[in-house]
Amino acid sequence: MTPEEKRRQLEFYQDLGFTFLFRRPAGEAAVADAAAPDTVEVATPPAAPPPAAPLSAPKLPAPEPVSIAPAAPVAKLVLAATPLEVPPPAMPPPAVPVASRATPQPEPAPKLTPPPPLPLIEPMPELYTLPPLEPADDSMLKIREDIGDCRRCRLCEGRNKIVFGSGNEQSPLVFVGEGPGADEDQQGLPFVGRAGQLLTQMIENTAAKEGIAITRPDVYICNVVKCRPPENRTPQPDEMEICGQFLSRQLTVMKPRAICCLGGTAAKALLNLKEGITKARGQWYKWRDVPVMVTYHPSYLLRNQSKELRREAWEDLKKVLHFVYDEAQ
Repeated sequence: MTPEEKRRQLEFYQDLGFTFLFRRPAGEAAVADAAAPDTVEVATPPAAPPPAAPLSAPKLPAPEPVSIAPAAPVAKLVLAATPLEVPPPAMPPPAVPVASRATPQPEPAPKLTPPPPLPLIEPMPELYTLPPLEPADDSMLKIREDIGDCRRCRLCEGRNKIVFGSGNEQSPLVFVGEGPGADEDQQGLPFVGRAGQLLTQMIENTAAKEGIAITRPDVYICNVVKCRPPENRTPQPDEMEICGQFLSRQLTVMKPRAICCLGGTAAKALLNLKEGITKARGQWYKWRDVPVMVTYHPSYLLRNQSKELRREAWEDLKKVLHFVYDEAQ
């Protein structure tokens, strides 16, 4: 091996990572060279080699090229695709003609059996029957007896006498006022004070001018409440309701041809009017099919010294007198 070949061989081993090379003795080297002249045996270094002077790397001959036979061609694996057997799709059942299809018939409705008739229940006998507000055999005397010494409302606390009414109980014309005043409370008669004197003049003077032969005793006069309110105040709704039942009985017994309401309180009690007296006066209304005329109260005319108001009151009174007595005569 030439020095150039050795150098190449040492570089080859250096590239493989060998850093130490040991030379064999001359005798072993000769035997080894004779056995294998072209190979160099390299010993594996020990775990802990003693330090030695580095040897100059001999020039090794270049390794002979090794011819490598070409690899056998790899056989190509060809996989033959085996077709899958897919079952044919199921065929739909043949269509049935519409005419041949069976039409479902509705179920018959169950027959309803009528319930058995309920047994007749005899009405229970009335244990107590409320008496009517106006008895069939009512009379003015009976009404006065039913009032008695009345304590049904607060007006009884300050009254002196109950003022029931006065005049002709068979009269076709009834005048209804508000309530008794001081003079009425003392005497027990309606319209006996100043307002009563004015009412007497209105009735008799108008009748005389119109040719109607009547005086005050020929008509009937009463009030909504039978007892005097304190200080002549306006009666309260509950007071008018309690005492109004007796007024209703009086009018039912007398059956007048017409009623004349004197003032707004009497009109509200009988007719339940909402408008004031100035709008309601001079017009006809009805109470249980009985014509009712509304006009001013005599005490209102005394407080308001107006000729226009008195003229209107006289006109209202003329209508009432002619309506009641013209056909009667």
